[in-house]
Amino acid sequence: MNAITVKNLTKTYGEHVAVDNLSFTVLKGSVFGLLGANGAGKSTSLECILGTKKMDSGEVFILGENPVKNRTSVFEKTGVQFQEAKYQELIKVSELCENTACVYKNAQDYKKLLSDFGIADKANSFVKDLSGGERQRLFIVLALLPNPEVVFLDELTTGLDARSRRDVWKILESLKKRGLSILLTSHFMDEVEALCDQILILKKRKTVFSGTVAQAKQESGKEKFEDAYLWFTEE
Repeated sequence: MNAITVKNLTKTYGEHVAVDNLSFTVLKGSVFGLLGANGAGKSTSLECILGTKKMDSGEVFILGENPVKNRTSVFEKTGVQFQEAKYQELIKVSELCENTACVYKNAQDYKKLLSDFGIADKANSFVKDLSGGERQRLFIVLALLPNPEVVFLDELTTGLDARSRRDVWKILESLKKRGLSILLTSHFMDEVEALCDQILILKKRKTVFSGTVAQAKQESGKEKFEDAYLWFTEE
């Protein structure tokens, strides 16, 4: 069974097309990268896939279930981290984790996750006092708290230094080996190359490439993936 199946997803706002006939599958236990410049349709696609925005047409299945019709069931198996995540500022990290964990039946131990991501010492800090990198790591912890089978990560390492980014990669690689399926967006091509089994590149809301990083380099005739990505997305 595929972790995520998207068929002909289209979303418009009036005459503006935000997502244009998007189709892809994410295999269980794999990492899939949804790539494109700002405004290409990545975040809207994620929201439509999760059912938080209503698509105009198309079909989406997460672990074989419709995320709108089977919201509760899908919710229990899915973790989400959005780039523009909004959380209470005047709450301690430990309280936010406890409040989040109590919503799920099979929540993980948040103290272990905080330790894994190097912010155990911030458990008694207020969210508003965290640095950008600490806050980003906290958002990933919250996405993993449900002990999900599928996780959505939107620009997961924005704000992290090089060492912290690589630490996050190692954790995600170990989770993938345990069967976690990951759909991510990223502007860091080294991250995409290190983590992603399959990628899809959007340009002006349309798919311009779908395949592996190696295939993208081959099709574009570029040695470096960053150059290949720019070749597919340049105006």
